[in-house]
Amino acid sequence: MITVLSGGVGAARLLRALSAVIDPADLTAVVNVGDDLVMHGLTICPDLDTITYTLTGRNNETLGWGLEGETWRVMEQLRALGGDAWFGLGDLDLATHLYRSQRLAHGATKTMVSAELGERLGLRIGLLPVTDDHVATMFETERGTLTFQEYFVQHHHDVDVRSLRFAGADTARLSLESRRALVEAERIIIAPSNPLISIGPMLAIGGVRTLLAERRDTVVAVSPIIGGAALKGPADRLLRELGHDVSCVGVAQYYEGLIGTLVIDEADAALADRVAATGCEVRVTTTIMANPDHARTLATTVLA
Repeated sequence: MITVLSGGVGAARLLRALSAVIDPADLTAVVNVGDDLVMHGLTICPDLDTITYTLTGRNNETLGWGLEGETWRVMEQLRALGGDAWFGLGDLDLATHLYRSQRLAHGATKTMVSAELGERLGLRIGLLPVTDDHVATMFETERGTLTFQEYFVQHHHDVDVRSLRFAGADTARLSLESRRALVEAERIIIAPSNPLISIGPMLAIGGVRTLLAERRDTVVAVSPIIGGAALKGPADRLLRELGHDVSCVGVAQYYEGLIGTLVIDEADAALADRVAATGCEVRVTTTIMANPDHARTLATTVLA
């Protein structure tokens, strides 16, 4: 079994590539919930949904999130009524959140609901929220304290961040299912997700760092920073603002003691020795998955 610590888009693409080279039944994603929010009374889990939609062929590839063929009539009407519509929820996507919120209200856990949605939508990999408890990524910024979605969507991640915290992580429990997936996996892969705000919330949950450190020789991470920049999202900006090296070296330093291998892009081959100085092995390959052949190459590299 292969277990992948996962954020959203980058993780979904790696999981899709891995699913093409191994049996998806042998693949489990343990997923960040620090981005989750309650909006309009509905519980929304962006990373879990992005992975589900992508791996079942439903993701809106034009937007990079949400469902293909989406319409926006509900949001348009809500905006016309003067409602809070800065966080866009498509008409089809609303069904997912309505289902999840109803099941949670009836006593189901996020783990249970994720399995139910996956089964109904034809998801072939295992999908596990890292915890069933509440964890929220919070940003201390020039505009005050912001939730993840306020920072990322409402302000387009265009405000200076002074610090991060993961509310609830100190008391959240790693779910039994996620613990089992991490303990029993032949290999753990850390997806090319934002280290600070996609992987960081999971590392802040009690027991996760210890599990990785105890078996670091079987932990492989993929750097999301290529040539000093992130392909998508604010990872490069956040690394800089919070005092980290904005390169694959900074990623290696962030994961120091937790990983045995870091996969870096060919564009950063000259930094391989500096990465190795953090105590991990280095693999150099293409890490940009826009091309299916390149995605397959990356998948085989992290499994090799």
